[in-house]
Amino acid sequence: MIKEKMAQAFSILKEENIDCWLTFVRESSTVPDPAMDLIVGTGVTWQSAFILTSSGESIALVGSLDKANQESYGYYETILGYLESIEEELMKILNRLNPKKIAINYSLNTPTADGLTHGMYLQLMQYLKGTPFADRLVSSEAVINKLRGRKSATEIQRVKASIDLTIKMFEAVSGFIRAGRTEKEVADFLISEVKKAGVELAWDPEHCPAVFSGPDTAGAHAGPTGRKVEHGHVLNIDFGVKMNGYCSDLQRSWYILKPGEESAPAEVQRGFDVIFESISRAAAALKPGVTGYEIDTIARSYIVDQGYAEYPHALGHQIGRVAHDGGGLLAPKWERYGTLPDQPVEKDQLYTIEPRLTIDGYGIATIEEIVCVTGNGCDFISPRQKKLYLVNAN
Repeated sequence: MIKEKMAQAFSILKEENIDCWLTFVRESSTVPDPAMDLIVGTGVTWQSAFILTSSGESIALVGSLDKANQESYGYYETILGYLESIEEELMKILNRLNPKKIAINYSLNTPTADGLTHGMYLQLMQYLKGTPFADRLVSSEAVINKLRGRKSATEIQRVKASIDLTIKMFEAVSGFIRAGRTEKEVADFLISEVKKAGVELAWDPEHCPAVFSGPDTAGAHAGPTGRKVEHGHVLNIDFGVKMNGYCSDLQRSWYILKPGEESAPAEVQRGFDVIFESISRAAAALKPGVTGYEIDTIARSYIVDQGYAEYPHALGHQIGRVAHDGGGLLAPKWERYGTLPDQPVEKDQLYTIEPRLTIDGYGIATIEEIVCVTGNGCDFISPRQKKLYLVNAN
């Protein structure tokens, strides 16, 4: 997988007219740079420089005690070691390459492209002081966004496998949910399923899974509480697993029938139907070249037009090695999202589509699906929730 992503990186550097990409790290197990998972695949202790060039060179400059480990993986064509200081060897490499643009890992918009610590940046600038390279540094955001976003066939299959396992766990928890259980008990059931499967949670265990039952819940990024599931509640779960290094992130909604009810009340069913339709409309418009803002606007406007308040977040994010992966977002042009809503959608990107709305007196209805962008549209790679799940009253 590392070789696959490195090959992509060489092509992307050419596209972006960037001569070389420098990932500069130390003690990566303590302060990891997200780029390491893509193009290194192992850790380092001393100051280390991983350099990929638009001409296809791959150079790893690491501490002498890390050199054998790098060689055992065999990802880099040139692997150099140093003892006292990285500066001399690093400058030899840069002088030989003489790059006009050097991409380094900082970004105002994308956390996964912001792995260079401030201390390491200052150290790098000290090394480059008095050289022409100090004025040739640019953000690697465009490179990393494309690299993380463009999923290979193997990556797509790994995400799909995580999705399939998550769906099985949703099916299992459907038999566990009933009035009288607490949000925490529902969450613990799913966590036990994750442990039995020998996989990981896709994000922080404090709110993976997130379980919300009824009106006045804590909010999308809060953890499950001791609040009891009650008859007449809409309950939703936000949950994902990480398997073979790749994540799922799905949401599903249930309605807890009251005694005597055989179906959800009309207002509950309508809320679910509006969510489902908003996802359908967004997916129908999602294709290479459109911006995330355009897609978010489609779903957001439809929900508001149906008389509901707009959802307080982006419509969707990319997914892959982490739950919130890649750069571009399906999002409104809010300041907190920076330039991400304006980025064009690309083929082979994976996006969640996850609108939500409040059904007064019942709770929050939401569905989250995952789609893969194709050459002229997108395909759902998660089996859609087409019907509101009903939990019997007894």
